Amino acid sequence: MVEHPVSARTSARGPRRTSRVAAITLAVLAVLILAGSLILYALTRQNLAENDGQDVVLFSTFVTVGLIITWHRPGNPIGWIILAGIDFQGLAVAGSLYLTLSRRPGYHLPTGPLLWLDSAWFVGIGAVPLVILLFPDGRPPSRRWRRVMWSYLALVGGYLVCTYTAVIIAVAGHRTRLGADGAPAFLEHPAGWYAAATTVFTALLPAFWLSFVVAQVISWRRASGERRQQLKWLLAGAAVLAVSQAVLQPVLALPSLSATAQGILNTISTFTLAALPVGVAVAIMRYRLYDIDRIISRTLAYAIVTGLLVGVYAGLVLLATQVLSIKSPVAVAAATLATAALFNPVRRGVQRVVDRRFNRSRYDADRTIAAFAARLQDSVDLAAVQADLASVVHQALEPAHVTLWTNDRGQYTSH
Repeated sequence: MVEHPVSARTSARGPRRTSRVAAITLAVLAVLILAGSLILYALTRQNLAENDGQDVVLFSTFVTVGLIITWHRPGNPIGWIILAGIDFQGLAVAGSLYLTLSRRPGYHLPTGPLLWLDSAWFVGIGAVPLVILLFPDGRPPSRRWRRVMWSYLALVGGYLVCTYTAVIIAVAGHRTRLGADGAPAFLEHPAGWYAAATTVFTALLPAFWLSFVVAQVISWRRASGERRQQLKWLLAGAAVLAVSQAVLQPVLALPSLSATAQGILNTISTFTLAALPVGVAVAIMRYRLYDIDRIISRTLAYAIVTGLLVGVYAGLVLLATQVLSIKSPVAVAAATLATAALFNPVRRGVQRVVDRRFNRSRYDADRTIAAFAARLQDSVDLAAVQADLASVVHQALEPAHVTLWTNDRGQYTSH
């Protein structure tokens, strides 16, 4: 019996509608958790500009990315992992804020049940490495990595069981005292068997995370075509996130940093946190997938140019003020003008070097076009120009067929 096409489409709509309802439910839950967290931030009078900004950006980015992936790729588990992970992480943040509020004068809030929420933070954190391992199609790179994935899930699940066992024992024994930071004391300072479980977990977790990153780096070296571009988006997002946090966090910890500078750096740090989920979304949805080469080359070029010009500027100021004994305002003005004049020449030179190393196809295409333009200036024979153009197109793009139309000569075809 042959199934009618209309009935086949109708039967396919059911699972898709169910998956979309589930995705919207998880996304709405995350938004409600965020709203509750903002209220708790206000009630606890914490640093709203820093904490709320990061929470809003992270929640908004992860929820949007998770919803887009589950909506268009319901069979890919990455979207579901992102939505579930952000919900768990949000519950942990809300639980921690609630416990902090319960210690404030005038609030008589029960704390025992909320210990369950404060313990859920590592579920959300543990979802991020899993996304990296399963990227981009929701499957591990090989059968061997599938076994590693199940070992990782067993580790996280085992620690979750140990933690909630400790929570049950603490609640039953009325040991729900909170530490200085508002977290349960028995979780902040584990003892006995729970301390041993925590030691094993904290030792193995970084090893698993590092192995997942290594797996994707190896996969990138072996991949080609579209999959290689997808992995570039993942690695670029992870690199932006890691490098920015490694650079900005020590600077933010400096006691001499002004409030204005701290606010600017906090804003930059907040938005760089969104680099990884955005890269994952672009790669999975294959939206403007091949723009990553241009993004990488431009980012590298401007980072190198910025470093070089800052070094030149500092060197000129020190030379003028310390060696030549020129007055400081004059030295600063002269160094600024010299640095501005160097910007374009340095940028063009660095961009050529970066393209030659990291964006070879664009570098070769630019060289081919420039050479053709130089020959075109001295050409007067239309047939020769047509033949040269067809040769350049074949060399750069290797098409199966080239056809060129002109107004006065009709049609010229090259195979």
